[in-house]
Amino acid sequence: MGEIRIGDKVARRSYGADVIFVVLKIITSRVRVRRALLRGLNARLMADAPIDDLVTMSDDEVESSSLNLHQEIRESMEKVFRRRVAEDFSTDYRGRNGPILPAGIDYRHIPGKVLHLDGDGDYLKHCLKYYHELGVPAIGYYVPEEAQSQKVVALFREHLPDILVVTGHDGFIARAGNKFSLDSYRTSRYFMEAVKTARQVEPDKDSLVIIAGACQSYYEALIDAGANFASSPERIFIHCADPLLVAEKIAHTPFNLVVQVTQVAENIMSGLQGIGGIETRGKLRLSLPNTVSSQN
Repeated sequence: MGEIRIGDKVARRSYGADVIFVVLKIITSRVRVRRALLRGLNARLMADAPIDDLVTMSDDEVESSSLNLHQEIRESMEKVFRRRVAEDFSTDYRGRNGPILPAGIDYRHIPGKVLHLDGDGDYLKHCLKYYHELGVPAIGYYVPEEAQSQKVVALFREHLPDILVVTGHDGFIARAGNKFSLDSYRTSRYFMEAVKTARQVEPDKDSLVIIAGACQSYYEALIDAGANFASSPERIFIHCADPLLVAEKIAHTPFNLVVQVTQVAENIMSGLQGIGGIETRGKLRLSLPNTVSSQN
């Protein structure tokens, strides 16, 4: 194996090469073994590992992992569309058969709007693509985790979203030993600060729904800061698409219905162990008459 360099795709032998990472930085020290700072290629995870524990992944292995990732997202999206058919809000919720709609009047559904701040630009591009395919109006910005609290207020005031997603990469530092200390997490402090800053502008948890965190994030701190949903109750890896799938569920649930946490868990890949939260009202609203279709 050649020398490990910044930008290499690697995995950790001691973890059975379960996650592919990109090398962000080589950490050198006179006393300690040389280590690498790592960012998950297909997981919202940051970690570090001894250089000697790393194995370089081939282009074929990286491509196969990426294909598996997007296949998982496609399967989750198909599940979302099946759920929407089963819910059928077009008739059960203020639809054509509902008592408030006069006969012959067309209508449309307006889902909640998402502002997505992501510490990973590549993930952001994929998320925006999937938001579009899922019919969720969304705008996104690549903002490094440590800068999100500085940017969130101006972006919130510019776009006035219904739903704010604050995510990127994180990780629990096991050798720190205390899962209830911010010092044991790589970026949870930044997510918490961004949530607190946003709540100073809009404290109402139904007016602004906040989804925060990444892999192994300090769940309790994010909820206490004001997030509606956060990762990770059991400090597990979450899928890179999980935050957007939470946002989709809120965006496409009528505003007069409460989304239960268990319903959100059913909509994502990591389940209740990966993302938990509080009861939250949906953001879908009815608009009539429908003048959009008449323009075509």
